[in-house]
Amino acid sequence: MTADAALFDYLLRLADTDLVLAQRLGEWVGKGPVLEEDIALTNVGLDLIGQARLWYAHAGDVEARLAGRGRTEDELAFLRDGAAYRNVQLVEQPNGSYADTTARQFYFDQWHLRVLHALTTSRDGRVAEIAAKSLKEVAYHVERSADWIVRLGDGTDTSHERMQAALDELWPYTGELFAVDAVEQALIDAGIAADLGVLHGPWRDAIARVCAEATLTMPAGEWMQGGGGRGGKQGVHTEHLGRLLAEMQHLQRTYPGATW
Repeated sequence: MTADAALFDYLLRLADTDLVLAQRLGEWVGKGPVLEEDIALTNVGLDLIGQARLWYAHAGDVEARLAGRGRTEDELAFLRDGAAYRNVQLVEQPNGSYADTTARQFYFDQWHLRVLHALTTSRDGRVAEIAAKSLKEVAYHVERSADWIVRLGDGTDTSHERMQAALDELWPYTGELFAVDAVEQALIDAGIAADLGVLHGPWRDAIARVCAEATLTMPAGEWMQGGGGRGGKQGVHTEHLGRLLAEMQHLQRTYPGATW
């Protein structure tokens, strides 16, 4: 794989992960537990869509160098099948209860913040610029999801039980966040991608601190979904992604080229 091919794949991993999670959060619109949270979830989703657009635009330019023509943001988002998506499996998991959504967001936000921090020093100037721009929004995401972990974990007996169950259920999907394959390793060596091995320890420490404050037990399971280079970043997804894409891509697939 050439350097540009590896970069294109890496940019799709960043963009697809943001977009798929944004779509999941969009499913809460009009269904949030309280009005403030309904709006907050929508705003987080919109932030992630904005970040995804920046990654897709960069990916399209890299693809143009590879193939002579780069696809647009809309083409990359709406006209690829599930196996072409490179998002981590964590973000495609169903919303479930509000505890499930909160646990998924908490794990992701703590990872996302650290990855973006690392990418601000990327040797690819455009990657560094996008990461720096996105950090301002993600800092709020981290604060918000951690606060909800504490509120639910240290709340009623029912909220504590549901929050603990959600953390335990989604824990096996966190392993892929730090799994490094040949594509990422080449970009790490080139100073372009975030070194996930360096970020894993600080991420675990942050998870442990928030869990302790929330009177929750940090999960300890060692088995991880998508291990061995066979996860969402390689195009291997759970059955949930296909359903999500069917809804998200319906308009563009039914009316090709439709615009607002």
